[in-house]
Amino acid sequence: MTAMKQFVIRAAARNNAEWCASMSRSHGLAGEFGLQAWAVPARPPLYYPDAVTLVPGADAAALVDRIDTATPGACIKDSFADLDLAGADFKVLFDAQWIHRPASAPTTSPDLAWDVVSGPDMLRAWALAWDDGDGNADLFRPELLDDPATSVLVGHSADGLVAAGAVASRSDHVVGISNVFAVEGGADRAWPVVLDTVHRLFPTLPVVGYERGADLDTAVRHGFEAVGPLRVWLHG
Repeated sequence: MTAMKQFVIRAAARNNAEWCASMSRSHGLAGEFGLQAWAVPARPPLYYPDAVTLVPGADAAALVDRIDTATPGACIKDSFADLDLAGADFKVLFDAQWIHRPASAPTTSPDLAWDVVSGPDMLRAWALAWDDGDGNADLFRPELLDDPATSVLVGHSADGLVAAGAVASRSDHVVGISNVFAVEGGADRAWPVVLDTVHRLFPTLPVVGYERGADLDTAVRHGFEAVGPLRVWLHG
């Protein structure tokens, strides 16, 4: 692995941990950054990990000690896919790839008007579209809008309804993208408006995130490169 890819993965891992910290804070949970990992001592919001490693070769035992493994569902995001947590009663939930795209405009012109969510009502409409009826729209709380590093991006159709969206998390060296969705047309419709919005908001910052399976293939079609593996472990 090149030094540049190593730098990108570390930046992406830190960015992702900062996003997880922001989401946890919006639910009233305070995590803590250490030299090797970010961790939160109580169960974080649905879909979010209890810990994210920040450097290769993190101390697995010390990491597990920082989280709640007594309550079912503890997860660790192994940002470098280099930990063995099986001995601590964890199993692999999934593997994915960090992705990176240089700072540039999208290769495909967006067909949606874009905006940044600015209030609770707009956030609620965004969350309901993201959730698509699964019953988890309350995951995105108004407190999330208090974080200056977090921008909830929305693409509007001609009739003004939420048609696509994502979350952009700005950090020192990159902007991270997560929760990409489109009501119709899938991520292929969402990525052009997301990348156009990010390029306008943060024109000098490269874009990072992580994807797997068909979503990874879609990201690559829109100018991303897979730069290295990560692994998510589930306890129990």
